[in-house]
Amino acid sequence: QVQLVESGGGLVQAGGSLRLSCAASGSFFAINTMGWYRQAPGKQRELVATMSNARSTNYAGSVKGRFTISRDNAKNMVYLQMNSLKPEDTAVYYCNLRQFSEYLEVWGQGTLVTVSS
Repeated sequence: QVQLVESGGGLVQAGGSLRLSCAASGSFFAINTMGWYRQAPGKQRELVATMSNARSTNYAGSVKGRFTISRDNAKNMVYLQMNSLKPEDTAVYYCNLRQFSEYLEVWGQGTLVTVSS
């Protein structure tokens, strides 16, 4: 059983910063992709950023240059540093893990990020 536990969400003013953390527990292969998705009210869930175990990254164009994903493979943790936050970034942020050998996908419960004007 693999679980993801998120932390770091909250309320911040526009222009501020926030750092999200996600801890993975359980048994899974070292070759995987971890990342962050978000869902705003009335909108579909969208990719924010992902990173493979080899540290290849993929960012949404709307966050590139403002957000930075990182991971610690030894600790099985992934982070999202969010700078220059905008009200449009307001959403529930979900941590995600994907394993392609013996396919496995796990989602966190989500953490709310609210950016005020």
